[in-house]
Amino acid sequence: MGLVETRTARLFTPDAPLELSGGERLDEVIVAYETYGTLNDAGDNAVYICHALTGDAHAAGMHPGERRPGWWDNLIGPGRAIDTDRWFVVSSNLLGGCQGTTGPSSINPATGEPYGLDFPLLDMSDFVTVHRRLGEHLGVRHWHAAVGGSLGGMQVLEWELSHPEDLDRAVLIASSSRLTAQNIAFSAVGRQAIMRDEHFNEGRFAGDRTPDVGLSIARMMAHITYMSEDAFTEKFGRSHQYGAPSRGFGVDFAVESYLEHQGESFLTRFDALSYLYLTRVMDYFDPFSRPGALTRLRQHPVSNLVISFDTDWRFSTAQSRRIVRTLESARVPVTFREIASPWGHDSFLLPIEPYHATIKAFLEYAGVREAARHG
Repeated sequence: MGLVETRTARLFTPDAPLELSGGERLDEVIVAYETYGTLNDAGDNAVYICHALTGDAHAAGMHPGERRPGWWDNLIGPGRAIDTDRWFVVSSNLLGGCQGTTGPSSINPATGEPYGLDFPLLDMSDFVTVHRRLGEHLGVRHWHAAVGGSLGGMQVLEWELSHPEDLDRAVLIASSSRLTAQNIAFSAVGRQAIMRDEHFNEGRFAGDRTPDVGLSIARMMAHITYMSEDAFTEKFGRSHQYGAPSRGFGVDFAVESYLEHQGESFLTRFDALSYLYLTRVMDYFDPFSRPGALTRLRQHPVSNLVISFDTDWRFSTAQSRRIVRTLESARVPVTFREIASPWGHDSFLLPIEPYHATIKAFLEYAGVREAARHG
């Protein structure tokens, strides 16, 4: 697809602030985003990409500065599952993120200092509010689909429950309608690693005194949960990093070196406070428990595609099936597919042919709702 520039938009201002679901407000919100393809005259061939925990706006194409492909480049592009010759695709960095969108490391206009832990706690619905405003800014009148994996799928689910009239389709991949106790536990340990770092300083850190040790440990532990045991075995087995083992507490095994690299490289692209805030949003997400959660969706049914991977134990097939059963109980159209893959949760980022073919077919099928809208 070639070079793609990340752009920014000032979507909320002191005159029109972002009112958060928790009752607080942000007087200014800047959002980093990218677009691929062309919006049609009707403004309704748009597909929104909702990213996972550590993603960003750069989902496809080649970033001109860093010369790196987008994190979902194998899925998005001309002729691909999300075909940019057909769809106008929008990808943005989340509210609370650290890749160009307003978050806890941004400057608080009221103080001239970074927000730190003064940044308000967020809700999944706040993400959707910002997504919808970005769509308005770009001239989108209706969304053909919203697509997301992991935390991205949670955003899609929140969107269709709260504003189903916006969407024709929802694609939820390797996701959940509420985290299990085990998932919450993993996130809690990651946050504790960050907050107990000697340089955390109650969230007020800068320069070279940042909680890098805690953040890298949080990433290392999380990365273990993104891969299956078979994937670790196939990739590393019990092979040693430097030939014969040294019989000490350093890096002896190849898997240890891999995790160390994952932790270190994470420090160059992610912020510790964003990690705290975004994981906490996931912990509290439980939309089906809300009174009347499915009322609007019953009135404006959205076609759903729910995909899981058979070796994903972090966001298991059981969690996807819970979404499917709940939507089916409301007579919402749902297609479900479990994809065979040895790679665990990270499968949603990989070019697995049956997975991509399923998404492509689902997006390109002309459903009843579109036919009715176009007469």
